[in-house]
Amino acid sequence: MTDTSTGAPLAHPANAALPSVVVLATGGTIAGRAGSSLSHEYKAGSATGDELVAAVPELARIAQVRVEQVCNIGSSNMTFAVWRALAQRIDALFTNEPDLAGVVVTHGTNTLEETAFFLNLVVKHDRPVVVVGSQRPATALSADGPLNLVNAVRAAASPDSRGRGVLVMLNEEINAARDVTKTNTYRVETFKSGDLGFLGYVDHDKVAYYRKPEKRHTVNSEFDLGTLREFPKVDIVYGYVESSAAPVIDALQAAGTRGIVFTATGAGMLSDAEKDAVTRSRERALGTVFVRSSRLGNGRVLPRTEYDALGIIPADNLNPQKARILLMLALARTTDFAEIRRIFTEY
Repeated sequence: MTDTSTGAPLAHPANAALPSVVVLATGGTIAGRAGSSLSHEYKAGSATGDELVAAVPELARIAQVRVEQVCNIGSSNMTFAVWRALAQRIDALFTNEPDLAGVVVTHGTNTLEETAFFLNLVVKHDRPVVVVGSQRPATALSADGPLNLVNAVRAAASPDSRGRGVLVMLNEEINAARDVTKTNTYRVETFKSGDLGFLGYVDHDKVAYYRKPEKRHTVNSEFDLGTLREFPKVDIVYGYVESSAAPVIDALQAAGTRGIVFTATGAGMLSDAEKDAVTRSRERALGTVFVRSSRLGNGRVLPRTEYDALGIIPADNLNPQKARILLMLALARTTDFAEIRRIFTEY
């Protein structure tokens, strides 16, 4: 249905009650302010969630929106404590408000994909959680935040968004939290899902979906924050020619790391020095769990006999930062190699 006076889409017939959506604000560029509308230098997390919503009166035609401020930071400063608070609040909202259509999380884009994937693994409801940000601050000429916020609320309010896991919505494109990554420093089309592509679009007429994620998430996930007292320490080691991986691994283990994800070259390949470091770790019975991801951005890291013999788990097509999150949650449940390998197969 269309508003005949403006040509704008109506989310619902005029006589229907609008769906309820909660916006959980965490800061980021979408809440950033600069001294000039043309400046790329700005302070993230300068505006509150209430201010973001108040600046977009069109939201009142789409949903009954209320705001809760979880934090107000640049997402480079995101913490596990905020992740836990977000997940627990989302679960509480859905449990206590059966009529709540969905939740929108406003977030900085630097670590948005990590927060989204974490929530994808621990939120225990099938109603939509949509993570949204922007590439331009609120004070910028042609700021993308307001329209992104409108479309995120539309996606969260849509019944078709249920059961698809946590979603990421920017630039009118809906991506799955597991698949999406930031690919460009400044362009508004930065979030892509590589070979797998978008789940759908938020277009002028409707929220349109074309596929669902196949991997386990949300209500089908085995991870439970209620039994998690602390997040196991997991770090990432980057692969390159003549890397200093061996002393880095030694230092990380001395600092108490329980898992290491290799950002490996090519199809998850490690240098002899990196393999030797893993071998020494096993000989010393340090219990460190190693995972192979790739620095390429697309494609699967497959099982391989020599790495399997060393007890290094392939990350499938998860990028290193997401493999780290999955390994953290896996290690919170088990240290059994076969179980962790199963987890990387299923998620």
